[in-house]
Amino acid sequence: MRRLAMLTSVLIIGTGSGISQNIPVALSRKIDSLFLIWNTTSSPGCSVGIVRNDSLIYAKGYGMSNLEYGIINEPRTIYHMASVSKQFTAYAILLLEKSGKLSIDDDVHKYLNWFPDMHKRITIRNLLNHTSGIRDQWELLAIAGTRLDDVITQEQIVKLLSRQQALNFEPGSKYAYSNSGFTMLAEIVKAVSGQTLRQFTDSAIFKPLGMTSTHFHDDYTEIEKNRAYSYDTDDSGRLVNSILSYSNEGATSLFTNVPDMSKWVMNFYQTRVGDASTITELAEKTRLTSGKEISYAKGIVVNDFRGQRQFGHDGADAGYRTSISVYPDLKLGFIVFSNFGDFDPSGKAREMASLFIPEPAAKKKQEAAKKVDSTTAVISDTNAIHFLLGSYSGEDAHFGLRLRDQRLYWVLGNGKERLLIPSMRDSFADAILPEVKFLFSHEGGKTIMHEFWPDNSRVLTKYDERKLTDEELGAFTGVFYCPELDCKYGVALKNHQLVLTNDKYDDKPLTVRGDFLTDDYWWIQNIKMLRSSSGKITGFETNSGRVQHLFFEKLK
Repeated sequence: MRRLAMLTSVLIIGTGSGISQNIPVALSRKIDSLFLIWNTTSSPGCSVGIVRNDSLIYAKGYGMSNLEYGIINEPRTIYHMASVSKQFTAYAILLLEKSGKLSIDDDVHKYLNWFPDMHKRITIRNLLNHTSGIRDQWELLAIAGTRLDDVITQEQIVKLLSRQQALNFEPGSKYAYSNSGFTMLAEIVKAVSGQTLRQFTDSAIFKPLGMTSTHFHDDYTEIEKNRAYSYDTDDSGRLVNSILSYSNEGATSLFTNVPDMSKWVMNFYQTRVGDASTITELAEKTRLTSGKEISYAKGIVVNDFRGQRQFGHDGADAGYRTSISVYPDLKLGFIVFSNFGDFDPSGKAREMASLFIPEPAAKKKQEAAKKVDSTTAVISDTNAIHFLLGSYSGEDAHFGLRLRDQRLYWVLGNGKERLLIPSMRDSFADAILPEVKFLFSHEGGKTIMHEFWPDNSRVLTKYDERKLTDEELGAFTGVFYCPELDCKYGVALKNHQLVLTNDKYDDKPLTVRGDFLTDDYWWIQNIKMLRSSSGKITGFETNSGRVQHLFFEKLK
C-alpha cells in the first residue's frame, strides 16, 4: 500500500490548446480542503476536476479506488457515471435528428414496435424530458423481485417494458423521472443507426472529442483497467462492497474519467461535436401541456447558480455518486466523481463553484426578504382548527398536522416540521414555499386535505390512529397478484402485526393508515387497498415514487 503522503494524485494539464494553466496556491488549498476528509487509506473517496476555457485547470484524486488492494483514486480513475450518462444518450438522439434520421416529435412506436399501444401518443421528446408517463424500470424490476445488484441486461429491461399495461399519467402533462425512457432512447438509436448506443456514441461523440477512456459499458463481465470499485456503509456504519452488475445502456452505464469528461464540458461552449444549435436544443427547458416550464431539458437540468446559467446532472447507482455542472457563459465547469454511497457530489461541486463565482449582492437581499414573520402564523382560536390535527394518508404520501405555541405545523414523513400560515378559512400556506397550499374540507364524514403544488395536487384523508384488533387487521390479509409483472405479494398477520411477504425479500412490517398500508421498501412503500361496493378488499395498487397505480388483484 502506498504511503499516505502519496495518497492524493494531482493532474494539471491543458486539454484543448495544450497550454497548462495554474491556479493560485491559496485557491488550490481551498479546493483541497473541501475533500481532505477522504484523504485516507481506509476510505473510498473521489476524483474532481475544474475546467476553465479550453483547459482542465485542476484535477485531483482523494481516497481509495480499491480498498482491498490499496489502490488510490486518481484523476484518470474510471468511474461508472449513473444518470450523468443520460445527456450523452440525449445528444446521440439530437445528432441523429440533425442528420435527418428522425424527429424528436416522432411517435416512439415508429421505431419501437415492441412497446405496447397505450392509446396515447408518446414522442421521443417525451422520453428525453421525462414527461412520457412510462413507469420507471428500476422500481418495476424491484417490485418484480429483481435486486438492483443482480445482473440486469438490456434485453431484460426491454421485455419488462414490453409488458406494460398503463402509464403513470397523460404524456406531456407532468414531469416524472423515468429511466425507462432513456433505455428506450438507446433502443431508438439502435433502430435508426443500426449500431448499439455504445457503438454510435463511440464514433459520433467520444472519438471526435478525443475521449479515449470513455464508453457505454454494456457488458458487466468486461474487464476495465483502472476502474474504481463501489462502496457504501451498512446500517452499523461498516464499509461494504456495493455491487453493480449492469449490462444495459441509455439511462446509465457510461464509464469515463475526469480528463475525458473535461472535453465534454468544453463542448458545451466550444462545440466540436454537433454545433451551437445542437447544444441549444439539448438545453431547451421542458414545457408541459399546461404551459408550465420546468428546469429539466434533455438529459440535463438547466437552472441558475449565483445568477449564472448552469447545465448539469447528477448520478447515483450502487456506491457511485457523480455530478457535472457547466456554466457556459463563464466557460467554466466542475466535475465530481465518487465511489462512496455517502458522498454528496453536487454539494461539493457547488462548494467548488462558490470559490469561482461570487454571490450577487441582490441575492442576499432577496434571501433576507423571504424570511417569514412568524407572528402571522399565530392562530387566535385554536379550537376552530382542532378537528384538523392528526395524521393524513394518501396514494403516495403520509404526514401529520400538529399544533404548538398557537401555530400549526406540517409534520413530514421524516419527522421534520414546516410552519403553516393561515390564509383564509380552512386554508393554509407553507411558510417557506407560499405557493404550496392546503385546503381542508369534510366529505363523507371524513376530514380531507387537498394539497396544491404549482405543478400538481393530491388528496389525503385523515385516518383513525387507534390500534386495530387482530380481527380488523385480518381483513387486510391475502395473496395479491400483478399480471403486468407476473409477481405476487402477500399481506399476512404475524404476532398482531401486518407484514408484507414476498419470495425474494424479507418480511416487512406494515403500518396501517386507514386504507393505506406503508412500509420502508423504497419500491413498494405505499399500498392503497381497493374495495368493492360492499367494502370487501378486492386488490391493491402500489404508488411509490416513479410507479403509480400498479394493480395487484387479490387471489381467491
